[in-house]
Amino acid sequence: MTVQPAKKATRAVKKAAQSTSASKAASRPEGDPRPLRAYAAILASYAVLSGSLALGLRHKRFRLQALGPMDLVLYGLATEHLGRVITKDSVTAVLRSPFTRFKDPAGEGEVNEEVIGDGHRHAIGELISCPFCVAQWVATGLVAGSVGAPTLTTAVVSVSAAARASDYLQLLYGLLRKDQ
Repeated sequence: MTVQPAKKATRAVKKAAQSTSASKAASRPEGDPRPLRAYAAILASYAVLSGSLALGLRHKRFRLQALGPMDLVLYGLATEHLGRVITKDSVTAVLRSPFTRFKDPAGEGEVNEEVIGDGHRHAIGELISCPFCVAQWVATGLVAGSVGAPTLTTAVVSVSAAARASDYLQLLYGLLRKDQ
């Protein structure tokens, strides 16, 4: 029995559609609203970026040193500051606007936003509106920068850490003035 080429193609398309439906169901359990495929794409992007940075910077091994305790504090302050600037600052809302919608002001120049869209748009919106999520990316960039462009990275870390320390002092000052 000979099957016509058009029928073979139709069967192949149907099989592929069934396979795709099955894989979608497997990657997104029923009732789960999260865009798991988009999360996987973001994770893969981070892995590729981190791996590329590691490979690209491997020839600079002589510059690689463990961060001392004070460096960790400065990098931590810088990461927290840059993470909040990216994810919450009013001025950077223009970068988040394709993925988020303004909800309300959050004080101290920050805003609360809600994620919009679905799939990749939603997943990116979650990433760029979450300071905890962005911190991993920022820290990776700062550590890679400390190897690839140490002078520039030291400047960025210094400015960001000083700005964050200043923010904390401003908030403390405000609290102390309220108590008077």
